[in-house]
Amino acid sequence: MTAARPWATHSGRLLSLDVCCGLENLPVPVLNEVDDDCLLPLQYAPENVAGPGADLDPTEITLPGCECLASSCEQDTCTCLQCYTGAYDENLCHVNFQGEMGYSRPVFECNIMCKCSEACKNRVVQRGLTFKLQVYKSSKKGWGLRTLEPIKRGKFVCEYGGEVISFPEASRRTQSQSSGDMNYIIAVREHLISGETLETYIDPTHIGNVGRFLNHSCDPNLYMIPVRVNSLVPRLALFAACSIASGEELTYDYSGKFNNLEKRVRTEEGPCGESSALKLCFCGAQSCTGFLPFDGSLYNLKDK
Repeated sequence: MTAARPWATHSGRLLSLDVCCGLENLPVPVLNEVDDDCLLPLQYAPENVAGPGADLDPTEITLPGCECLASSCEQDTCTCLQCYTGAYDENLCHVNFQGEMGYSRPVFECNIMCKCSEACKNRVVQRGLTFKLQVYKSSKKGWGLRTLEPIKRGKFVCEYGGEVISFPEASRRTQSQSSGDMNYIIAVREHLISGETLETYIDPTHIGNVGRFLNHSCDPNLYMIPVRVNSLVPRLALFAACSIASGEELTYDYSGKFNNLEKRVRTEEGPCGESSALKLCFCGAQSCTGFLPFDGSLYNLKDK
């Protein structure tokens, strides 16, 4: 479901009353105090939608529900929680995001097929936005997203949603981009105990939500966790990695690593010219690598 965005001009600034077109719990206004630039057209979708080549429709209900009749599910009795430690505490904050083993535990929320109430503490991401956010124009990083109220550590902030596409389609779209184009495609790889790797490619370039406005930081205040609700297709949920003050920009690490402390990326030209895809990072963090994370797999470097 989509709608046109209402625009208004005020004091020389281009404003959008709500970039979400009323499709979220709260409006997300757009403010530009830097120049006269405006947002490119966006078909707003609060959650993932099926795109070209997608094996599964993310809107299709494919997960079973629990039989819990209590207002909130318990670890010992809920089938959604029995295989995994509960992801949220009593304050609906995500816990153990780094984990003792150095990786994130799977998160399965109770879904539309579950018999527990809507107040169940295992329902967080599916509730949508709960904080007042704003899209704004920055001088160096283009459009960004900031919070208009304080956010506590562990709280769900927003989703990174868009078209779920196949690897060939993600590769085709990436290679068709010019050096000046913004690349919003994200590749999520989940490593299973069996040794298999589940890959999900999401592109919010033309169909997406507020998550597409998040900028990269080598020292981010958000971290991303794949969360499954109704479908096996993960929803890419972003949680607060620390307490975030009102007015602060919201950022995450595009490489998927939390507190990325890797050495500066080398800039020498590779055998296939892949360094031409590298873009400068302006996050300003002391641990900044100098360049935005780069995923060469979408360039089919091996085939070249």
